[in-house]
This record gives sequence, structure tokens and C-alpha cells, in this order.
Amino acid sequence: MGKVIERVKFTSLFDPNKSIEVEAVIDTGATMVVLPQNLVDELGLKKVREVKVRYANNATEVKSIYGVVTIEIKGRTGNFDVLAEAEGSQPLIGQVVLEVLDLVVDPKTRTLIPNPRSPDMPMIEIL
Repeated sequence: MGKVIERVKFTSLFDPNKSIEVEAVIDTGATMVVLPQNLVDELGLKKVREVKVRYANNATEVKSIYGVVTIEIKGRTGNFDVLAEAEGSQPLIGQVVLEVLDLVVDPKTRTLIPNPRSPDMPMIEIL
């Protein structure tokens, strides 16, 4: 399908004056939000815990989770924790954000769109 890249706004939940907009890869194989450490620092986010990360090559590493950012993408917003990677790494939007904001990747146009079943607002499924 190729890469899907979208402009995303990140704002510190605890200091709304700290905000950035970046191009992020929409990665349906990733779990959560990933930002390079320099952007995490620019937003003034605080470390909240550590997790073990498994990469596509099956390597594992302990990484820090920071919180909390408000993410705005395609007119939808939500609050999320961020996994910090090395400076210069590609910002990623993972599956948790897509699920919570009810956004889907359109494989024909390689774009991110609101779920056609609920175009007005995110729909949360409780099954």
C-alpha cells in the first residue's frame, strides 16, 4: 500500500502553550504514538513509565513513555501517552490513536479518513 503520511498537531495537556505540528507516518502495525526525544522534550512531557518494545525485526528494548499529549488529526482530538525514540526518528501514529479517534486508512487513496460508518464524530464500539 505504501506509506500514509498526515500532518498531526501535538499539544501538551498540562501546558497548552507547548504545541508542535509534524508530518507523521500512519502505521497500522504500530501500537501507540511515537515521537523523537527532542520533540518530547520540546513539548515538556513527563516520563510516566517504561515498557518493553518489540520492533519489526523482533529486537526488543526498554523505552520510556511520556504523557500526556492532545493529538489533533483530521479534525478529531484525543489525549494519549507517547513512546520516545531517538532524536531524528520518524513520528508515528499507531493503532490506539486510530481506534480511539475512529480513523481508518483508505488503501485506494493512501489517506487517513474518518470511519465512513461515523463520519461526524468518533464511534466507540463496546461489544
